[in-house]
Amino acid sequence: MLIAQITDLHVRPRGLPAYRVSETNRMVARAVSHLLALDPRPDLVLISGDLTDCGLVEEYEELRGLLARLPMPVLVVPGNHDRRETLREVLPASYLPGATENFVQYTVEDHPVRLIALDTLVAGQSHGALCTERLGFLERALAGGDGRPTLVFMHHPPFECGLVHMDNIRLLDGEAQFRRLIAGQTCIERILCGHHHRPILTRYAGTIAQIAPSVTHQVAFDLDPEHEGALVFEPPAYLLHRYTPEAGIVSHMVYVEAFDGPYPFVLDAAYPGQH
Repeated sequence: MLIAQITDLHVRPRGLPAYRVSETNRMVARAVSHLLALDPRPDLVLISGDLTDCGLVEEYEELRGLLARLPMPVLVVPGNHDRRETLREVLPASYLPGATENFVQYTVEDHPVRLIALDTLVAGQSHGALCTERLGFLERALAGGDGRPTLVFMHHPPFECGLVHMDNIRLLDGEAQFRRLIAGQTCIERILCGHHHRPILTRYAGTIAQIAPSVTHQVAFDLDPEHEGALVFEPPAYLLHRYTPEAGIVSHMVYVEAFDGPYPFVLDAAYPGQH
């Protein structure tokens, strides 16, 4: 099974850039074209939050049109730039199947890997949280899995990464309880996140937590705690997670940009492995 994870689309009303300089709609369109050109194509596309920049109706309408080209199932969770009510109103119900009444979270069972979508949005805030209701949903979802391989996907990462301005707005409230729930489950293959606009990976609570880069702009790499954050136009990219029963999840970072090549490997006659 191939699962593409794209994140932090920040779609704007038509003709408007994000942060005055990032043509996010055009970049999302390129990412969709890149996914369609993959051979084999992904079986599923996960979008781990910040679907839009301001949660406006016209932004979700633009997003709906951009994603309509994808023939495979699409699943979404909200990020801090989204608005739950507008997301539910404009996007197809199939993008959030069986979502709970108060939050955009749900479980998808009909694939070789179980998928648990978690809503970490705090309305009007940039950081993430998991309240008692959301943690209860996760606990029930994990208990019902019968040990099947499981992916948990959410917007806000639950761990510090050293980018201080992003660490300050990661998953804060409920992180300790979340860690305890995850630590008791050997079936969890990955915790998949967005939010940080960078590829970041760590061990977390007995599994792997992984942040996908954005398909639009990236956050500047800067570990100086005194510096404020900034965006840069490093190449847009996404994660492609390949699942097999033998290997579990193996994740690849795939650039959306076009580069020279491919060129065949032509070995020099002096290469030691030459036969």
